[in-house]
Amino acid sequence: MAALWALLLLVARPRAAGAAGAAGTEAVLNVCMDAKHHKAEPGPEGELYGQCSLWKDNACCTANTSLEAHRDQSYLYGFNWDHCGVMPPKCKRHFIQDTCLYECSPNLGPWIDQADTSWRRQRMLHVPLCREDCEQWWEDCRDALTCKDNWHKGWNWTSGTNRCPRGSRCRRFAEVFGSAAALCERVWSHSYRYSALGRGSGRCIRLWWDPAQSNPNAAVARFYARGTAPPGPARPPVPAVLGLLLPALRSVL
Repeated sequence: MAALWALLLLVARPRAAGAAGAAGTEAVLNVCMDAKHHKAEPGPEGELYGQCSLWKDNACCTANTSLEAHRDQSYLYGFNWDHCGVMPPKCKRHFIQDTCLYECSPNLGPWIDQADTSWRRQRMLHVPLCREDCEQWWEDCRDALTCKDNWHKGWNWTSGTNRCPRGSRCRRFAEVFGSAAALCERVWSHSYRYSALGRGSGRCIRLWWDPAQSNPNAAVARFYARGTAPPGPARPPVPAVLGLLLPALRSVL
């Protein structure tokens, strides 16, 4: 009888581990960050403004948040893109799209990390950004001006908006960052990780896609969520398990 129980456990344990792994995967899919302006749960929005409209079918942002994401200095964070003069529109559109992804995407679960700040409990960290998205961002911004390489901290906020800290000077992005990877990884404290993989790989997060197509980032998040689930022991093939069970059953009958 003891042998029978041992064999039954052998069959049941991999199934339980598989169920636990599946539950862990689902827990990081289709979720919103616990942050300043995010909805508690993702869902459809009838209308999202401008570049954020890519997420209207399933969003963590409201219509009002999507509108504010397009303002040069919105109430969202009081951040001024034009801290070193007017940012060129071709550059600014990438920062707007980055804001839309951050505020609206329900597909960042595998990269949600705890944030010890007064205005948010969670942040995104090391999101694998597709090569083309990062390099186009770099090409369109390399001649724009900034005075800092990490825009998360170190600003002078005494006026209520971000100003360059004393002693800094405005320089071209090309001089401040030096490369596409450095821009994407350093500008928001490693929120992104430059990926050598392209948009067609299905293994990197996209800022841009054809609005006629469904959101490609859902499949990418699922891939990485499965990869982070703790692996369970290999499940024995069914014939092998039956071959072990039959002699044990005969011995107790």
